[in-house]
Amino acid sequence: MINYNNKQRPEKDMIFGIRAVLEAIQAGKEIDKILVRRDMTSELSRELFTALNGLEVPVQKVPIEKLNKLTMKNHQGVIAFISPVTFQHIEDIIPGIYESGKMPFIVVLDGITDVRNFGAIARTCECAGVDAIVVPLKGGAALNGDAVKTSAGALLKIPVCREHNITEALKYLAASGMKLIAATEKASQNYTEASMSEPIAIVMGSEDDGVSAENLRICDHMVRIPLLGTIDSLNVSVAAGVLIYEAVRQRGIIESLIS
Repeated sequence: MINYNNKQRPEKDMIFGIRAVLEAIQAGKEIDKILVRRDMTSELSRELFTALNGLEVPVQKVPIEKLNKLTMKNHQGVIAFISPVTFQHIEDIIPGIYESGKMPFIVVLDGITDVRNFGAIARTCECAGVDAIVVPLKGGAALNGDAVKTSAGALLKIPVCREHNITEALKYLAASGMKLIAATEKASQNYTEASMSEPIAIVMGSEDDGVSAENLRICDHMVRIPLLGTIDSLNVSVAAGVLIYEAVRQRGIIESLIS
């Protein structure tokens, strides 16, 4: 779980107070996550929950002590974290890519919670011409100013699709004619042996758990990066970079730029 403390989330990223958060929602602000006091039952809080119905915004109920650690101002039991990133949906992205004559190139992040890794992957994606990044509504890295800074601004340039269900998003990509390639140490196939010259989605999982078993079953290929040393894994952002640029190589993008 993400540890929301003052060092990670400065007050400039936060809106606190029920009315202020309601106004942010009504104004269409992009909200990364909302923390609410666990036992909150006021009439105004019910108005807040009504406003959240149908919105894809993660809401976490927490003890009041956690809110007080974030700010001692009058938060009224509610703190919202504002995201500088404008979220999109993958169903709105893929048709346009095909219509433009391109082969879609998507990166799916399954359970990557570290902001620095997320930002580094986003930076690589933007540099390599990836069309969009898919992240989960819950269980992913915070999409805040720190993530944007780590990405060198890439998160403001590349579409980020925050999906309620990663499994369903993968099924949609497969139904849209895309090959799903998951990076996992459980694979027997080396990453260079998988064809990446067609429409693809590269799926990366967390360093602790990897891609979930359910999502691995959906993927067309499971690939591994050979390790020659004694450490048993690469940093996930490094591994993502290796796979992403293998796809770039196979697609002949570098050669076409040079020529």
